[in-house]
Amino acid sequence: MDVFNVISLLGGLAMFLYGMRLMGDSLKENSSGTLKRAMSKVTDNPLKAFILGVLVTALIQSSTATIVITAGLVGAGILTLHQSLGIIVGANVGTTVTGQIIRLLDINSSGSSVLRFFQPSTLAPIALIIGIALIMTNFFKNSRSVGNIAIGFGILFSGLLNMTGAVNSLAESGIIETLFSGLGKSPILGYFTGAGVAFMLQSSSASIGILQAFSATGMLTFKSIYSVIVGIYLGDCVTTAIVCYIGAKTEARRVGIVNIVYNLSKSILVLLAVTVIHKIGLLDKLWDAPVNSGIIANTNTVFNLGCALALLPMLGLFEKLSCKIVRDKPEKDSKYKEVTDALNPVFFNTPALALQSCYKTLLAIFTAARSNLEKSFGLLKHYDAAVHREILKEEDEIDRMTDKVSKYIVEFLPHLQIENHVAILNQYYKVTSEFERLGDHAVNIAAYAESLKRNRTEFSSAAVSEMAVLESALLSILDETRQTFEKRDVDAAARIEPLVQVSSDLITALRRNHLKRMSTGECNAYADTTFSDLMVEFHRIGDVCSNVGVATMVRVQPELADHEHLYFERLHSGSDAAFNAAYNRAHDRYFAMLEKPNSVPEENPAPAPENESSAAPQTPQPTEQ
Repeated sequence: MDVFNVISLLGGLAMFLYGMRLMGDSLKENSSGTLKRAMSKVTDNPLKAFILGVLVTALIQSSTATIVITAGLVGAGILTLHQSLGIIVGANVGTTVTGQIIRLLDINSSGSSVLRFFQPSTLAPIALIIGIALIMTNFFKNSRSVGNIAIGFGILFSGLLNMTGAVNSLAESGIIETLFSGLGKSPILGYFTGAGVAFMLQSSSASIGILQAFSATGMLTFKSIYSVIVGIYLGDCVTTAIVCYIGAKTEARRVGIVNIVYNLSKSILVLLAVTVIHKIGLLDKLWDAPVNSGIIANTNTVFNLGCALALLPMLGLFEKLSCKIVRDKPEKDSKYKEVTDALNPVFFNTPALALQSCYKTLLAIFTAARSNLEKSFGLLKHYDAAVHREILKEEDEIDRMTDKVSKYIVEFLPHLQIENHVAILNQYYKVTSEFERLGDHAVNIAAYAESLKRNRTEFSSAAVSEMAVLESALLSILDETRQTFEKRDVDAAARIEPLVQVSSDLITALRRNHLKRMSTGECNAYADTTFSDLMVEFHRIGDVCSNVGVATMVRVQPELADHEHLYFERLHSGSDAAFNAAYNRAHDRYFAMLEKPNSVPEENPAPAPENESSAAPQTPQPTEQ
């Protein structure tokens, strides 16, 4: 033995672990949306949940990932703890698929050219060739991701071959024989060795794979490896529980505890069963016989399947035990708790789930802010202290949701690798502050209404009527903004800017009319400052909606990112026929309302269809952006 054999072994291990990580991450990246839909449809049938856990884990090659995703869905309220129990057991069985793939090391291709294709020494370069071809040619939509899966598969088997070659050299030194003969004499030592290796590698599949690579020496016996395999179960589940526990809600933490309790029970059951079966002589032929990669894979599968069948009826007991270990904590009531609970870090490795959590939270923020704005408009006509308190209470909720989603987005960004996901998150980051500002404007407007009431000051009926027209226009803008964000509707985004321009024109007209009324004494001079402040708030509401529309445009048309000012210049220069037509229609509608004193605008109808030839374009004045 020399240092070069050790370097070769460690290099092979590094390739093996990286290949497994690359393959698993790429599989999760492409299937996360499907996984969520499948897992969220799980019923209270433990068998159905068990099968789903097996299939999902076999697909993404990681029981840790499956259980962490499950914990996230439980924490978000999409699954209950009871529904997750079968998935946990299934995930532990599904992880054995990796070992069955690795057993291809045992294929003997002598005399068969077909079998030779299934040898790792052939599969590895084929997978690497396919992977790099897909990445370089970008042949179809997900070509790069599929290529990464193939590259990961090829690196995994290249690492295995490297490890196998290294351990064969090390076998000549007698170290491996001494090491595993010691483990055979002390099952407890083997158990904790397996647990330690799995804990360090954070993967039971990788730990079993290493054991399979060592079996190539022909010096591993069943008595020396069965306790190591059982110990691997404990080390892997501890890592999973830690990931589930950090920053998670009570129910999500219980998922990790159930996994630990299940694996501890599985360990005890296997160790007792093997001891009893060995004592009665049923393992005599296998006990001291050398084991190969296939026997290790089969042993791992039999242990997991047998324990799953034996322990499935006890899942209710595990659930109760987890509730005793992780007690419920009193939390401050919030009607948005279910929404914010979905902002769980466990979704970072499944971007589709994390992005959806951000989307739902942002939509809740916008909905709350729009509702507050409508209430604040009402306070300007008839002040009600109870409604004002509702606005302030809702604003607290908006601020809490904004803080949580902002922090979540910042923490989530480094985990993204796909350009489209980065573009989506950039849009979410931009609109987060915009939606929060809408809530602030509602609070400010409500405060001005309270000030008018406190000072016993009122606007004239003409001013109230004119502001009602402006408020109607702003509510139309808010409705288009919701459509823009909720549906990623670029047509709705294009309709925002003409309405914003018209609202700016209305504000100019209202200010001019207010000054005329001031000069004749029709409007109260004491209300002048409040009126001016309200116009500023109304103008900024339009600006916010304009920014949301542009953020959506940039997401769909990334080339606009560095030329937003040119986009606005083109619109407001009068050279865009569609913009001019939409502006003219909205201008005619709202200014017609303005010319009818004391008129109350009807509910906002759906926008008229675009018709570029409807009217001669009027060139609007630029509005502040």
